[in-house]
Amino acid sequence: GEALEVNREVNCVTDFIHGCKDQLQKLKKQKEKGLLYGIPISIKDHINCKGHISSGGMVKFLGQVKEEDSVIIQVLKHQGGIPFVKTNIPQTMINYDCSNPIFGQTLNPFNPQKSPGGSSGGEGALIAGGGSILGIGSDVAGSIRLPSSFCGLCGLKPTGNRISSPGCSDSPSVLTVTGMLGPMARDVDSLALCMKALLCQEMFQLDPTVPPIPFDEEVRLRGAPI
Repeated sequence: GEALEVNREVNCVTDFIHGCKDQLQKLKKQKEKGLLYGIPISIKDHINCKGHISSGGMVKFLGQVKEEDSVIIQVLKHQGGIPFVKTNIPQTMINYDCSNPIFGQTLNPFNPQKSPGGSSGGEGALIAGGGSILGIGSDVAGSIRLPSSFCGLCGLKPTGNRISSPGCSDSPSVLTVTGMLGPMARDVDSLALCMKALLCQEMFQLDPTVPPIPFDEEVRLRGAPI
C-alpha cells in the first residue's frame, strides 16, 4: 500500500512482482529463517525477475518476458527476502536523471521540482518516500551513490565482482569500470545486513565466478565509533 501511495506521487514503480503472497506462505512453512526473512525488497528495473520484463527504459525490450530469476533474486529469496516491485530508471541507465519514454519521469519525494538522481532513481525515490525499506540498485559511475545522495539515503557500490551480476539486461557500459549491483536503504546497518545475506554459499554456488568470501563484520566495525 505504501509503495502505491509513493508511486502515485513520484512515479517510481514500473511493475509489481506477482507471487509475493505465495512466497510469504512458503517461507512461513520453512524451518530455517533466512537473514532477510519476510523483508519486502524493491528491485531496479534491469534485474531479471521470472515472468517480468527488464526494459532498461527501452521500447525494444518490452516484449521480452524473462524466463528465469537472476542469481541475485534467487539468493534474496533463499534468504527469505520478498522482491515485490521493480523500479524506474533512465533510458539505457547511463544518465544521472531518472526518465524514459515508457514509464516517464520519476520525481524526488522531498521536492517534486527536483530529480531523484540516477540511474537507480526509482529505488531512491521509493525508499526515501517510505515505500520500501531495502532495495537493490546498480552502479557503474554513480548510479547507486547519486540517488542515495539526492534522496538522503545510504547506498553501497561493492567491489567489482563481489556480487553476481548475470541476469541483468545489457546496457552500454564503460568496460574499464565494473558495474556492480548493491543495496540501498535508510541506514548503514541495513546495507550491512543485505551484504551479509547476499555473500552466502547459495550465491557462491550459483555463480562460481564470484570469490567465495563471506561478509566480514569486523572490517565494517573497525572504523565505527566506540
